[in-house]
Amino acid sequence: MTMTHVGAIVVAITAAVSFFLYSSIHKIEEGHLGIYYRGGALLLSLSSPGYHIMVPFITSFRSVQTTLQTDEVKNVPCGTSGGVMIYFDRIEVVNSLAPSAVYDIAKNYTADYDRALIFNKIHHELNQFCSVHTLQEVYIEYFDQIDENLKLALQKDLIVMAPGIRIQAVRVTKPKIPEAIRRNFELMEAEKTKLLISAQRQKVVEQEAETERKRAIIEAEKFAQVAEIQFQQQIMEKETQKTISEIEDRAYLAREKAKADADFYTAEKTAHANQMKLTKEYLEMVKYQAISANSKIYFGSDIPDMFVDANVFQQNAEKRTDKSSRSTKKNPVISASESRQQSDAMKDFEDNTT
Repeated sequence: MTMTHVGAIVVAITAAVSFFLYSSIHKIEEGHLGIYYRGGALLLSLSSPGYHIMVPFITSFRSVQTTLQTDEVKNVPCGTSGGVMIYFDRIEVVNSLAPSAVYDIAKNYTADYDRALIFNKIHHELNQFCSVHTLQEVYIEYFDQIDENLKLALQKDLIVMAPGIRIQAVRVTKPKIPEAIRRNFELMEAEKTKLLISAQRQKVVEQEAETERKRAIIEAEKFAQVAEIQFQQQIMEKETQKTISEIEDRAYLAREKAKADADFYTAEKTAHANQMKLTKEYLEMVKYQAISANSKIYFGSDIPDMFVDANVFQQNAEKRTDKSSRSTKKNPVISASESRQQSDAMKDFEDNTT
C-alpha cells in the first residue's frame, strides 16, 4: 500500500468522522425542549436548551416550543344561516405549552400538536358559530364576540384533551364577504352614520339647551342666595343696632340711677349731719360766731335780747340782785336805787321775752 492510498484512507476516515459528528451534534434553542425519535418511536429522554449529541441516521429530534407562541389559521371558510359563504382571512391563537406536558402531548398528538388541537378546532367552532347566525350578525352585530367565544371553546376542550396547553388570546380579522353585499353594507353603514350624526347633533342641541337651562337656574339660585344673604345681613345689622341701643339705654339708666342714688345718699347724709349738728352747744357756737362777725358792739344794761341769751341775762340779774341786797344792808339809799334799776331791767326783760 502506497502513501497515496494511506492518505486517501485517512482523508476518507476523517471525512466520515466529521460527517458523523456533524450529524450527531444538534442545538436546542432557549424556550424549547428537545424530543427524540428512534425508528419512529418517541424516546423518554428530553433535552434542555444547549448542544447535545445523538446517534445519527438512527435517532432524530424535534424542538418543541414551551413559551408563548402565536399560531395563525388562514383563509377559514364559513357559511352563514342565510347561505352566504364568507372567509376569515386570518385567525391568530396565542397559546403556551407547559414543559411538564411536552412528552404526553407529543406522544398523543405528535410534535405538530397545534394542527390537531388548535387549527382543526378553530375551523369546527367557527363553522358552528356561523351556521346559527345571519350575515348581519356575523359581520356586524356579533363580530366582537367571536374571538371570546373561540377562546372559551378551545380552552374548554383542551382542559380535557391536553391539559398542558393554555390559550391566552384569540384575534379574529374581519371576514371577506361578496362584493355586492359589501357595498350594501357600506351604504347601510353610511346611512346609519348619517342617522347617528343626526341623533348626535340632536343630543348636542338638547345638551346645549339643558346647559343653558341649568346655567339660568344656577344664576337665579345665585341671585336668590345673594339676596337672602344681604337680607340676613340687614337683619343682623338691625339686631346689632338694637342690641347696642339696649346696652346704651341700660348703661344710661344705670348711670342715672347711680347718680340719683349718690345724690340721695349725699342729701340723706347731709340732712343727718345737719340733724346731728342741731345741738344746744352748736347753736350757741353759731350764735357767738355770728355776733363776733358783727362789727357793732353794744354796751349798757338794756341790750336787746337778740344779742344776749335770756338765761345768761337772768343769771346776771340774779347775781346783781344778790349783790344789791348785800349792799343795801350797808347803804340803804344806794341799795334802793339799784333795786329799782334791777327791777326795771327784769321787767323790760320779761316784756321782751313775752
